[in-house]
Amino acid sequence: MPDKDLKKNGRKEVATNRRAFHDYFIDETYEAGLQLLGTEVKSLRGGRANLRDGFVRVENNEAWLEDVHISPYAEASVAQHEPKRRRKLLLHRGEIASLIGKVRQKGYTLIPLRLYFVRNKAKVEIGLARGKRQYDKRQTIAAADAKREMERALRRG
Repeated sequence: MPDKDLKKNGRKEVATNRRAFHDYFIDETYEAGLQLLGTEVKSLRGGRANLRDGFVRVENNEAWLEDVHISPYAEASVAQHEPKRRRKLLLHRGEIASLIGKVRQKGYTLIPLRLYFVRNKAKVEIGLARGKRQYDKRQTIAAADAKREMERALRRG
């Protein structure tokens, strides 16, 4: 029986970086492929990944995903991957050039937002992000609380 999430949008979600939406304003998003080892793919299919500390570094016209933890695959033999190794992102040359220009602007960084499978290919959604200040975070929390209260009041009638 197919996964209901897979039916809904054609992708199977593996991990989400919810902390990123709290700490950053996301201005643009990009979808990139990942160059992975076999044990990493098996581990991802089991949902064993953590994006919280991850970031994207662009160097020598290549994009690299760093500090993303993909747990070792339990059923693998001795040939096991390193959990926090650098992984190459598969992007078009023009996209990488665009990202280089945007990241050079003050205050911008690239962070992974979601990790998922589309047609059996592992993809990562990366976001061009600006850091939030403390008062921005408080405003975001206050707005979410107000929205939640309004929804409760509407449900009560």
